[in-house]
Amino acid sequence: MKKFHQILQITLLVYFSIFLVFFIAFETLGGIFGMEEVTSDTVVKIILVGFILFLASWLIGKGVRSSLEKKIKKMESEMNGLKAKIYDMEHPTTLQKPTPKPMPKPTASGDSETGNLPPRQNFTDK
Repeated sequence: MKKFHQILQITLLVYFSIFLVFFIAFETLGGIFGMEEVTSDTVVKIILVGFILFLASWLIGKGVRSSLEKKIKKMESEMNGLKAKIYDMEHPTTLQKPTPKPMPKPTASGDSETGNLPPRQNFTDK
């Protein structure tokens, strides 16, 4: 479709170029084509055909652009997904949440000054 858009733009350029040269050199070229004078009907038909070519070229250009933008967005989202996977592979420790160690609950031995500290353990040698 991109190639067709380029061909249509070149066709539009050639179309208007030919008629520009034709109307500039009308006194010379008019006799060759059997035209004594240019009527408003002829000019309107030429301009309408050119306008239709222009609209077709413009619409196809919009279609080409939107399809390329969709392709770019798809590739960007795919690339972001791959970047995330690479980051996850490089930093595996950030994925694993450290499990909190359970704190032993203090016993009600009358020692309320310790607060959140676990009770002291006495070790004896045997």
